[in-house]
Amino acid sequence: MINITGYDRPGVTSALSEILAKYDAQILDIGQSDIHHNLSLGLLIKTDSTVSGDIMKDLLFKGYELNVRVRFQPVETEEYGQWVSQQGKNRWIITILGRKLTARHIASVSKVIADQNMNIDGIQRLTGRMPLDDPDKQTRKSCVEFSVRGNPSDHALMQKQFMQIASKEEVDISLQEDTMYRRCRRLVCFDMDSTLIGTEVIDELAERAGVGEQVRAITESAMRGEIDFCESFTQRVGLLKGLDESVMRDIAENLPITEGVDRMMTVLKRAGYKTAILSGGFTYFGNYLKQKFGFDYVYANDLEIVDGRLTGRYVGEIVDGRRKAELLKLIAQVENINIKQTIAVGDGANDLPMLATAGLGIAFHAKPKVKATAGQSLSTIGLDGLLYFLGFKDSFIS
Repeated sequence: MINITGYDRPGVTSALSEILAKYDAQILDIGQSDIHHNLSLGLLIKTDSTVSGDIMKDLLFKGYELNVRVRFQPVETEEYGQWVSQQGKNRWIITILGRKLTARHIASVSKVIADQNMNIDGIQRLTGRMPLDDPDKQTRKSCVEFSVRGNPSDHALMQKQFMQIASKEEVDISLQEDTMYRRCRRLVCFDMDSTLIGTEVIDELAERAGVGEQVRAITESAMRGEIDFCESFTQRVGLLKGLDESVMRDIAENLPITEGVDRMMTVLKRAGYKTAILSGGFTYFGNYLKQKFGFDYVYANDLEIVDGRLTGRYVGEIVDGRRKAELLKLIAQVENINIKQTIAVGDGANDLPMLATAGLGIAFHAKPKVKATAGQSLSTIGLDGLLYFLGFKDSFIS
């Protein structure tokens, strides 16, 4: 085992590996990282014992020349065999995300990992370098990703502890098994109201119709899961009777877009993802967002309009929680995408069926009941936080 540490510069790895090549050494394992120009390079090699002394001598001389420290450690055959036998253990990705990260966050998460008898193989920063004096604290982001080897002794407890830390420390923590599906997601389905936009459109319409307080009360009850969505939807739409349709355009042009939507959609489209809006809101506003950001699909509810005014009725089947899950599966089938390669993002109780159906379900700035049921949540930053859950680094997407 060879460990090289010191100031990093171009050519260090090349020079040292050329020495190993001269002696025809076999590379059994290799890993390298760079933190603030400080190199840490590890190589596990197999070589003929007759040349091992020459390798050590040449590496030490070259290390002195390059101003790096070289250390050696012999590895017994039995020890190597034990290392090989650990092959095949599951790997997990743990993502910690927030406006800022502290040592307390890392300590809390790493303790949970240790208590589960799992080992951290690697840690990397996904967000850009953080300036010491950041004037825009409301939009800054800090994210690190842990690669962890092993199987949790109690997966449910581990997830619960991460949620408790996230709630207490105001960070987001994602736990995902590092499978082939996690690395090649292809479809992302979003709720619209209070997810892509920072309002409930039906509440905006209700304000214009003079029934805002009544509709908000019904909306909040439905979001908490206290009444059936279809029943609440029918009641709320009925209260909009007589509203002029021109109001809809004015509301659409002034929708409060959620932080990070533009950046997220730019990256997802560039990376070839299919995107869909599956909303219990209204098609008119979903189509507006489709045109603005380039979503591939929109499924929502159609308001009935006669002589330029809302009738208080809707047309077609209500897009409720059950229908959202069905539509997610339908789009995946049409696009020939495995359901495990899908992602669903939403904030309300009526989003839970699609969050449970998708390969990765994310509760976004959601109510406690939705967070607890979904398992994965994003609450501290905007929707572009989704990109870090997928493993994107700022250096790739800026």
